[in-house]
Amino acid sequence: MSTVRTDDTIPNNVDLASDKRLQRALEQWQPSFLSWWREMGPHGFQADEVFLRTAVSVEPDGWAHFDYVKMPDYRWGIFLTEPVAGRTIGFGDDLGKPVWQQVPGEHRNTLRRLIVTQGDTEPASVEQQRLLGLTCPSLYDLRNLFQVNVEEGRHLWAMVYLLHSHFGRDGREEAEALLTRRSGDPDRPRILGAFNQPCDDWLSFFMFTFFTDRDGKYQLLALAESGFDPLARTTRFMLTEEAHHMFVGETGVGRILQRTAELMKLAKGEDVRPLGGIDLPLVQRALNLWYSLSLDLFGGEISSNAASFFASGLKGRAKEESFADHRALEGSYALETVKEGRVAREEVPLRNAMNEVLRDAYVEDCQRGVDKWNRILAEAGVAFTLVLPHRRFHRHIGLYADVSADPRGELLSREEFERRKEEWLPSEADRAYVRSLMTQPVYAPGEMANWIAPPRQGIKGRPADFVYVRRAEA
Repeated sequence: MSTVRTDDTIPNNVDLASDKRLQRALEQWQPSFLSWWREMGPHGFQADEVFLRTAVSVEPDGWAHFDYVKMPDYRWGIFLTEPVAGRTIGFGDDLGKPVWQQVPGEHRNTLRRLIVTQGDTEPASVEQQRLLGLTCPSLYDLRNLFQVNVEEGRHLWAMVYLLHSHFGRDGREEAEALLTRRSGDPDRPRILGAFNQPCDDWLSFFMFTFFTDRDGKYQLLALAESGFDPLARTTRFMLTEEAHHMFVGETGVGRILQRTAELMKLAKGEDVRPLGGIDLPLVQRALNLWYSLSLDLFGGEISSNAASFFASGLKGRAKEESFADHRALEGSYALETVKEGRVAREEVPLRNAMNEVLRDAYVEDCQRGVDKWNRILAEAGVAFTLVLPHRRFHRHIGLYADVSADPRGELLSREEFERRKEEWLPSEADRAYVRSLMTQPVYAPGEMANWIAPPRQGIKGRPADFVYVRRAEA
């Protein structure tokens, strides 16, 4: 069992002190990270004390410690799950061979690209959400936002550790670059499109943490199968923290739906805007946006890169052990393609469809969450059903990038889509209305903005009216 050193400058369970060169390199990167955090992290709250969970162990029954901490003082660190003795590569051409503890030379560039792409998403989401605290609906939600933010920061540390420890000068340069790109910057954008999308209201934040962080879950599940053992062990621990992010999104949207249902009874109709609520068609449009953006994050439906990742043992399928055939050389995958304006089916080699296999699991998981939201509406007596749009809808990557389709997947002309897109996606008027509900933050303990219901329970056994954030100005 590895020892957890929480008293080091950089908390870790990788015996960082035994590698002085690596330790110095990371300690030199640390001030740059803190400078980025103060510039691009949660704006206006750096001096506040926040009731946060901090990783102090990788053990299932004791990996988190709760206490008040100022975010710049948060103990970001490097944690890998315990190694599995005798672990072998679980898929691809090297099935059954020992996993790698060092980067194989032939896979160096590919592994670095995978790690950088994953690492780039972590600071990107912090940047997207940096102003949300100024419009929070409650202290409970403010604390949850900051928990998500600091954990994204720790996930950045996880990827930077791999870059520094296994990729030499190239890795150090890539680690520096992770702090220089900016979400939404036209000259220095983040690598993936969804992480350049504005996320400047709480409806968007809850949809982001439900849909986009769920994509993160499935990317991490695939990387957790990697034959490069340090990457697999790193991502397995990251998954422990990722669960909270999706919880924030699922319950956040659920509380909006609950409050909207309450306001509909008061309004005696569907229009809750005069009462300051978020109407259900607008929730559906926001769902359509963030779901379709998140679908793009899986990459193209037919991908030689995905086939290569699988064949090489670098990136598997989520929960690879649940599949019968771990080589995937014989099977095929039936894809719906669009040719000459018509939908057609095409059989492609299974390895070339690994992105779609992962996307399938994601879609099923999303549907389970949407089913829970619909039960909230049904139990409130509201005859409205939220629906995941078709995979062809509003796509910018893959087979459907140049296809125009409505949420049911029916093909349209580009002109028809542009004419009707505000039926299906948030308009600028929608965004302005949502922002108008969130002009004033709610910082009083136990109070809640009008557009969202209170949580059923608090954090770590605390009541919902607990002082989750001690404002420095209070």
